[in-house]
Amino acid sequence: MSKKAVVAVGALGGTIAMSAVGTGAVKPELDAEDLVAAVPELTNIADIRAHSIANVASPAIVPSHVLDALAFARRAVDDGAVGVVLTHGTDTLEETAYFLDLLWDREEPLVVTGAMRSPNLPGADGPANLLSAVVAASSEEARGLGVLVVLDDTVHLARLVSKTHSTGVWTFRSPGWGPVGRIAERKLRLMLKPARMFDPLPVPSADPLHIPIVQSPWADDGMWVTAIASNNPRALVIEASGVGHLSEAAADACEQLMKDGLLVAMVTRTGSGTTLEHSYGYPGSEEDLIERGIIPGGFLTGRKLRVLLHVLLSSGADVDTIRNTVAGHGR
Repeated sequence: MSKKAVVAVGALGGTIAMSAVGTGAVKPELDAEDLVAAVPELTNIADIRAHSIANVASPAIVPSHVLDALAFARRAVDDGAVGVVLTHGTDTLEETAYFLDLLWDREEPLVVTGAMRSPNLPGADGPANLLSAVVAASSEEARGLGVLVVLDDTVHLARLVSKTHSTGVWTFRSPGWGPVGRIAERKLRLMLKPARMFDPLPVPSADPLHIPIVQSPWADDGMWVTAIASNNPRALVIEASGVGHLSEAAADACEQLMKDGLLVAMVTRTGSGTTLEHSYGYPGSEEDLIERGIIPGGFLTGRKLRVLLHVLLSSGADVDTIRNTVAGHGR
């Protein structure tokens, strides 16, 4: 009888690990062993090694938790695991997954999963998601793809995936691109592989990100810029309209931020698609903003561009390096 491959499961908390309290509302209670024990079918797929890293709701996740998860995943692979699964709350799962994707330096799959329905609810999706994540993590086909997000039997690249609905179990999608595979009959059915992969970036410190995201609205007078600058952020991400457009007033205010030494970058606020570079030429257009020094984020969301900027700034990268790296990751 052949020996089963080892898959490590690290738990960080979230809805998948929650139980009801007195009011009926839920909070994190279950550890990694509990999650694994609830899915006995896992033993048919791999030898599971479970470990609790943290047990918090996803809005409470901070860089130190993610760096602990990265260290856990690296140790697990070094100790013989063919893949690693991390369970996580869904609210900020896409950011943690992308953070890890920028840093992951192993061929072995690192898969992030969670749940939209807590274990006390009918139709709880956590056990099925954990099973599918372990299937993906144990698959030879998933090697070399970086970090994957697996929920609802659907496999996404961490760099593309977003939470797109507040309650639906199908919430994780890759707008404008789609999934790279699906899980069926406990097998990974991989259809697509990325055309480009990126070298891992230096692991940052556990310092707070301190990079705000501001969505520029209709009739934006740019008055918010003064309040942002007064808090001395490390950088600013603007979710601009269309393909990367601001009002002239907001553009002027952001240009002044750049002159004062603050790095400013932009993405589209539409939720899908990319910023452009030379399609529009009026004041506040993407061409004008780029000429003023604002860095376009391409198809990255504001949430992911914020994470990328944090990693780059923590490494001491200069503006030209940041501009070039963002251009590569966002195209």
